[in-house]
This record gives sequence, structure tokens and C-alpha cells, in this order.
Amino acid sequence: MGELIRDRDALRARAVALRADGRRLVLTNGAFELLHVGHVRSLKEARAQGDVLLVAINDDASVRRLKGEGRPIVPALERAEVLCALGCVDWVHIFPEDDVAALLRLLEPDVHAKGRDYSEETVPEREVAREVGTRVAIVGDSKDHSTSELLRRLGGAGGP
Repeated sequence: MGELIRDRDALRARAVALRADGRRLVLTNGAFELLHVGHVRSLKEARAQGDVLLVAINDDASVRRLKGEGRPIVPALERAEVLCALGCVDWVHIFPEDDVAALLRLLEPDVHAKGRDYSEETVPEREVAREVGTRVAIVGDSKDHSTSELLRRLGGAGGP
């Protein structure tokens, strides 16, 4: 069962200890508002890239900035709890920024895993990853699933 780690200093200490132990940290991120099969596939493949999977989820304010009014559908603490229940997730961290550049700089993970809606050239944090020596991995299914599409099909507020 995964663990929610709120404090960045504690998260950094764990990443340093993990690296000292010769283990590999994988960081992936997103809103994860309504967990669906695309998320599960991406998370499982991300976990296979290393020894510990950290899922960084956008806080409620950043989801609203990125996705629009009416979002998030589920509050951050509840999204974190759902992710912590997945066997492939080791750590969860809620972050306030719109991207994970600051976390990449702080943690220097071995791998930054992004979904197939990106390529290695379009990952927003690719330059930061390169700076800190983090490999970018594109994981998951072909992005045939999305929360926005589920919300449109349900008649809710879809957003981008």
C-alpha cells in the first residue's frame, strides 16, 4: 500500500536514502481525478521502470488552473488515498505547481514517466530532466482514455 508524503523535505530525504541504497526512483505526475484504465496502465508501466514509484498529483488549485472551473471532480486528498491503495504506487505527493519541474530538481529521480499523449520531445519538463540526469520514459496506453472524455460522456464539465 502506498504512502502519502506531504513534506518535501521528508520526500527528499527518502529519495536520497533510496539512491544511497542503490534503488531507482520513478516519478510520474498528473491530476488523476477519476481513475480509469489508462491511468492504471500508465502507473503499472511507470512502476516497471524502477524500484519505487512516486506519483505527484496536482493540488486542487493547480487542477482548476489547468482544467478549468468545476475541476477537480475529486479533492486532492481523496485522489491521493485512491492512488495509495494501488499496489504499483509506493509514494504519493500533492504538489501546488502546474508542472513537476521543482520536484525534478529537488528529487533528481532516475526516471520521469509521462503518458503517451507526450513524446520525449514534448514533455514539458524535459529540459529540467536533462539538467538533473533524469531519463524520460513514455509509458501507458495510446491515450485512448481520459477523464475529460469520461466527463463529456457523462454530461459533466469536460474541459481540456
